[in-house]
Amino acid sequence: MQYIQQILFVALSAVSIWLFAKKIGEIRRNILLGKDENFNDHASLRWKNLLLLAFGQKKMFSNPLVAIMHFIIYAGFLIINLEVLEIVLDGILGKHRLFAAPLGSLYNWLINAFEFLAAGVILVCVIFLSRRNIIKLKRFINKDLNGWPRSDANYILITEIVLMSLFLTMNATDLVLQERGNSHYPVTGQFYFSGLLSGLFTGLSDGTLVAIERTCWWLHIAGIFAFLNYLPYSKHLHIMLAFPNAYYARLDVQGKMKNMPSVQNEVLYAMQPELAPADAAPPARFGAKDIFDLSWKNLLDAYSCTECGRCTDACPANTTGKLLSPRKIMMATRDRMEEVGKNINANKQFTDDGKSLLHDYISVEELRACTTCNACVEECPVSISPLEIILELRRSLIMEESNAPQEWNGMFSNTENNFAPWKFSPDERDKWSV
Repeated sequence: MQYIQQILFVALSAVSIWLFAKKIGEIRRNILLGKDENFNDHASLRWKNLLLLAFGQKKMFSNPLVAIMHFIIYAGFLIINLEVLEIVLDGILGKHRLFAAPLGSLYNWLINAFEFLAAGVILVCVIFLSRRNIIKLKRFINKDLNGWPRSDANYILITEIVLMSLFLTMNATDLVLQERGNSHYPVTGQFYFSGLLSGLFTGLSDGTLVAIERTCWWLHIAGIFAFLNYLPYSKHLHIMLAFPNAYYARLDVQGKMKNMPSVQNEVLYAMQPELAPADAAPPARFGAKDIFDLSWKNLLDAYSCTECGRCTDACPANTTGKLLSPRKIMMATRDRMEEVGKNINANKQFTDDGKSLLHDYISVEELRACTTCNACVEECPVSISPLEIILELRRSLIMEESNAPQEWNGMFSNTENNFAPWKFSPDERDKWSV
């Protein structure tokens, strides 16, 4: 019977890891559909960003209470899952609490620490569920989250509550079996939270206790494997991608916009044709119309989005009732990547589907509403820049489609002819002072 359980466990582990690796490979492929861009400079500063923004969650602490609660879930996810290593080795080797003997009293201390984190995760998840579904904070009931995104967040919080409850129940029944001297359950010392729960199980027979403990053990590890494979389809993929995204964050001064060398050269060659190379080719495209025209970093941003809505909450255009939502920009970019990925899976390469990120996923009205104030970039806890995507799409609108409001066209014309946005020649510019 023990060998059958070991074989089942190894099979479950192998299938789960293979499915996860396959999906992660597809996500990596989708990100690399973007244009190449080099982020290998200033390695020490990038490591500092990773430690402060991803591990330390620096930006979250603008609201200390929420930051502490989020940190509890974050720490719980990272630290409690160290316990998964023991569970995996127990499952493969047919052992129980493999690390208890080698670690001695340290083992009891570690499990107690895990239990405190587990209890904290349960409490915080209940609070976060209440904020989303009872208090209904504005950024969580925004129409951006209608349908699957809103359900996704709830599913994750409920799953974490279930996983932590299984962990505590497993330990509680384990303690009772230890006290009864069951040979398969080595004495580990008292656990605080599961010790409080153990009284609920003292009246049960050994067989029933073992059944409960084993059921919780299997459901706990199976739930973790299920969560692992749910992660790539969920906004909670940021748990993994926040780290590379923080490392590859732009180090330029906030608000600095990238010039387009192709445009600069076009202007230069128009003014000084003698400088134009004989074989100079016109730019293939100005700005971005689809994900293929964006940088791979823009696409990594989209997959790293936590859908927290802090960017949209800070956006002045959104606050005044305009259609723009920086969160929706990132979600739409990710949705387009996923659709392109399915297209590639089906056809072995991308086959034109008649759609594009611009127009089909993100509208002209949304793009025109942006004031380029950089508030969305400043607010994002994982260094995402919706503004870069907005600017690239807007460049395509104006320079590829000549699609700009009349007011903008007037400003462009004045800038070109008068070197200023106003309709005054340079010679008359000081007349206002008279």
